[in-house]
Amino acid sequence: MTAYYIFQFLHTAGVILLVGNITVTAVWKVFANRTQDPAIIAFGQRLVTGTDFGLTIPGIALTMIGGYGALWVMGYSVFEPAWLLWSQLLFVSAGIIWLFILVPIQIKQARIASSFQEGGEVSQEYRDLSRRWITWGLVSTVPLVIVLWLMIAKPA
Repeated sequence: MTAYYIFQFLHTAGVILLVGNITVTAVWKVFANRTQDPAIIAFGQRLVTGTDFGLTIPGIALTMIGGYGALWVMGYSVFEPAWLLWSQLLFVSAGIIWLFILVPIQIKQARIASSFQEGGEVSQEYRDLSRRWITWGLVSTVPLVIVLWLMIAKPA
């Protein structure tokens, strides 16, 4: 049973890193953008990229290692019970949105924001990308919140 608790700890720590980071990142990025100050916006954009690599990716890894490790120790199938299958499908859907929509937007924004430090203005393209980023970020967060509920409630 000790192995189960280790995997459960890793899983929980991963969820905290992942959900905590995506939530806090969105909040402070929105507030940075609202300042209209190019230097603050550029700094905020750099932090989005940094925290994705420093917190989101490790959070994903720990969530998966801990979750699948706990499954293995407990002898569960990845397909049953239904809440477990739905959790995995929703987790993957959030990951697909992050990887194929949000990361490319962040890369474009980072490239644009690098000019802000040299006295550049915040362009309309950057503002449009920011709106797309926050919209898709919220869309990708919904499945993760549902997964969190499924993991706790484990409905029949």
